[in-house]
Amino acid sequence: MSGDLTSNILLGLQTALQPDNLWFCFLGVLLGTIIGVVPGIGALTAIAMLFPITLHLQPTSAIIMLAGIFYGSSYGGSTASILLNVPGDPNAAATCLDGYPMARQGRAGVALTLVAGGSFIGGSVGILLMMAFSPLLASLALKFGPPEYFALMTLGLLAAAIISEGSMVKGLAMVLLGIFLGTIGTDVYTGIERFTFGSPSLTDGISMVAVTMGLFGISEVYATATDRAENVARQSKITFRSMLPTWDDIRRAAPAALRGTGVGAILGILPGAGSTIAAFMSYSLEKRLSKDPSRFGRGAVEGVTAPEAANNAADQTAFIPTLTLGIPGKPTMAIIMGALMIHGIQPGPLMLTQKPDLFWGLVMSFWVGNLLLLVLNLPLIGIWIRLLTIPYKLLFPAILVFICLGVYSVNRNPFEVWTVLAFGGLGYVMRLYGFPIAALLLGFVLGPMVEENFRRTMIIARGSPAIFIERPLSAAILVLAVLAVGIAVFSGLKRRRAAFPVAE
Repeated sequence: MSGDLTSNILLGLQTALQPDNLWFCFLGVLLGTIIGVVPGIGALTAIAMLFPITLHLQPTSAIIMLAGIFYGSSYGGSTASILLNVPGDPNAAATCLDGYPMARQGRAGVALTLVAGGSFIGGSVGILLMMAFSPLLASLALKFGPPEYFALMTLGLLAAAIISEGSMVKGLAMVLLGIFLGTIGTDVYTGIERFTFGSPSLTDGISMVAVTMGLFGISEVYATATDRAENVARQSKITFRSMLPTWDDIRRAAPAALRGTGVGAILGILPGAGSTIAAFMSYSLEKRLSKDPSRFGRGAVEGVTAPEAANNAADQTAFIPTLTLGIPGKPTMAIIMGALMIHGIQPGPLMLTQKPDLFWGLVMSFWVGNLLLLVLNLPLIGIWIRLLTIPYKLLFPAILVFICLGVYSVNRNPFEVWTVLAFGGLGYVMRLYGFPIAALLLGFVLGPMVEENFRRTMIIARGSPAIFIERPLSAAILVLAVLAVGIAVFSGLKRRRAAFPVAE
């Protein structure tokens, strides 16, 4: 096993250190950080905006660049949180709680340094876990057949609906809508067009690029442009000396970073949990463990380091189920999975054996990207502060133009520009009424795969659904899905009774 791991690491290093892959890793990290620093955009919008660029690259370079954009924007979101009290990304919302008070105390440089250290620790442990457990999980998944994959994807969709923000009913509705949108186009088994209404543009289905960029790109920009008050960075010049933490800061921050890493690494693997939940859970854990909880919210270094370590660890371990099982646990992973599928690569257990250079090259590029983040961000803090002074009214028209040009460049089809605008409007309405956009995207990506595995299972079983409970593994997964729904319903009823007690 150790010999196999060593050879895989060497193969990954050989792939990741190729000049073109190094360049695209650097470019992804840099662009992701720049976009992540600007409040209101975030990792999802960053990936949605830059997704079309990667479609013209080699598969390995494309995925390395997308991954760099992902964790670069997640890292950059903490800068705006500390300097402006405005999270550049939802993952960084917990960092505001103590990061901004530290900035007001003149310790912004220390907070940014601790963020860099905590992010590096969390990301590094997440990569180690990915290297250790991905082959084991993939070898287990090789025993899966169509019934097991159907059950597993059903569990993933139900988890996305249950854990998403808002009510479970809204989450399930969005999953079903996503599945329906995924069925539009030509049926691969019969060749019959479904829900195309005679439009040749819908014969191949709805473009995932247009759906993603509309739901997350245009809707986010429009919502931010209408709701956001202008923020101006008022930070004084940050010198190198002001960025150095004291020994007491390090003594408090180091254990917090390790605990946050543990929380994030576990939650990152679970479908629907994600790095935002990991960040807030690690913050709550630190506050609960502290001998003086009153320090939190006033500039406690643990309140900055733990959430950043947690969300970076969660970002790395989120790749484990996506690449080894083909189950994206969060919207960003769904986009990355979609990019692989567009390049003709099916994420799943066979990916480790059929495309080992891509898988291990991506894993080793994470080490390169984490080092680049550490080297890039500390010297560029002054530039990030200046970037935050650009009025948003100048930024959002440029972002809209970039999104429309990006989606048009993929197939040079004007219909897809109208599609991205339509989904942008839909995404904005969904935000207004509290419908989870992430659940729709996961339904759109996984829906066709659920249908395909269900139909394969019916062919194998000659139409008998009993096969799902006759095979122990699929039966166990479906039982977990039923239990998850039952617990969610019970918890919802309990909260409703507590909110509206019945008079006796």
